[in-house]
Amino acid sequence: MADIGYQASHEQFAPSELLEYVQLADERGFDSVLASDHFHPWSERQGESGFVWSWLGAALQTTSMDYGTVNAPGYRYHPAIVAQAAGTLREMNPERFWLAVGSGQLLNEGIAGTDWPVKEERNARLEECAEVMRRLWDGEEVTHHGQVDVERATLYTRPETAPPLIGAALSEETARWLGTWADGMVTIGTPDFEGMEERIEAFRENAPEKPVYLKVQLSYDDDHESALEGAYDQWRTNCVPGPTTQELRTPEQFDQQGEGVSREQVEQNVRVSADLEEHLEWVRKDLDLGAEKVILHNVNTNQEQFIEDFGESVLAEL
Repeated sequence: MADIGYQASHEQFAPSELLEYVQLADERGFDSVLASDHFHPWSERQGESGFVWSWLGAALQTTSMDYGTVNAPGYRYHPAIVAQAAGTLREMNPERFWLAVGSGQLLNEGIAGTDWPVKEERNARLEECAEVMRRLWDGEEVTHHGQVDVERATLYTRPETAPPLIGAALSEETARWLGTWADGMVTIGTPDFEGMEERIEAFRENAPEKPVYLKVQLSYDDDHESALEGAYDQWRTNCVPGPTTQELRTPEQFDQQGEGVSREQVEQNVRVSADLEEHLEWVRKDLDLGAEKVILHNVNTNQEQFIEDFGESVLAEL
């Protein structure tokens, strides 16, 4: 059966508002939630950045869905603290919490004052942090010195089963590497599916039986113009091409870069449509490509209508 999730975007909505949205999503048949973990939003227009770990406790207790969040351990979060937070959530909510991990963005991790490493070094730190967390969930006393340091750490409160570690990938190279150690992969779903199939195939070269999650960026509204304008307003800073964004530290810098992004570029990165049948066909193709979980992120601010209409017309069909 299809597993369809809702993206809880902490950059765009206050935590109290997001809690109402996931409760509505639960009522309308969504299966899961992926919650973003940001210190800064991508844009001043988005204007929020609630602390996801506080929010997750409330969301898990007031809905029946499973939850995950994308975290970059080793910078503003020590991996032992991430292991403790994730372990506590899963102990309280057995089998309902999973953890996605990535190499991070300077936008969020730069607040710790660290020099921002190149991608290769960030990947090495990520894999090291994953090993530390797994050892803690296994009940070991961990002492470790490397990209991160851990001294005689023992996690006393542990879940019966460890949270799956789902690696985040935006490139074939990263996807192939994740297949050697992660429990699954989450990647971005795009309008033309360009690169998606290649990333999935690269991951499964080393992990043929492990799950793939897709986080789909879409914009749905009453008509195409409203959907496009909503996506352009809220998400154009996420459509800046190339590796430039890895060097940006503040929402203001993202907004400056976003001024050069056209509406056509937004449509190349976001599935913009007011047609529910078109969205349904996109999701069916996602599932045909082998995605076990498809997380839908309506990037505009019209969340209630999106949840209601997709619950009635898209999820019901699937």
